[in-house]
Amino acid sequence: MVFAAGLGTRLKPLTNTMPKALVPLNGVPMLERVIKNIIACGITQVVVNIHHFGDQIIQFLNEKKNFGINIAISDERDQLLDTGGGILRAQSLLDGDEPFLVHNADIFTDLDLRSIINHHLASGADATLLVKQRTTQRYLVFDQQNRMQGWTNIATGEVKPASLTIDASKHLMAFGGVHVISPTVFAPLKQHATEPKFSIMPFYIDNCQKLNIQGFNPSGYNWFDIGKMETLQQAEQFLSQQASR
Repeated sequence: MVFAAGLGTRLKPLTNTMPKALVPLNGVPMLERVIKNIIACGITQVVVNIHHFGDQIIQFLNEKKNFGINIAISDERDQLLDTGGGILRAQSLLDGDEPFLVHNADIFTDLDLRSIINHHLASGADATLLVKQRTTQRYLVFDQQNRMQGWTNIATGEVKPASLTIDASKHLMAFGGVHVISPTVFAPLKQHATEPKFSIMPFYIDNCQKLNIQGFNPSGYNWFDIGKMETLQQAEQFLSQQASR
């Protein structure tokens, strides 16, 4: 599933006339780069959710003939549902006995997505989150076995759950906007949902003691949050440097 429904407020004025997912990165729309990376790892069935300028995304996919794979639309034009609500809205399109990959459209990475999929399958986790050591204020907390234990805001000292102790046996990682989810997550996700619109991260935090939520931190890949202007430009510089080599 590709999250392409966001309003793209951090990319204004570009997103005043187009959806964030179609903002170009060195001339290629974000959504196209993500879909092609997904196809490269062997996935042939994709769900794309839409909201902001959703008709433009439908038109774009039609023009591209769905990149030769099966792409279904999860339509959120009536209400933007955030990540948790978006997954539940798309459940009928994702249902089955296999895990599914979730990828934000505003994340650019050259990671071979087969690596996180294979790690998830081998570990038997309920969810596997791409994480990285980078500077931020809010971190996910993992134990020595890379199992998620909670969340902290290092600027305020807040931790969730409140009983969580952060010591030398824990490590702090930032979420990378890519995760693999097993169907076992749907039942507790439904129980967690008190309204249609909600983020999946509070669900992960509230359920990490019950579910096996793994962090995946491979080395040797590049990652950019291209949902904001500064890092979009950094990603463009990176691609230009790669092309000139």
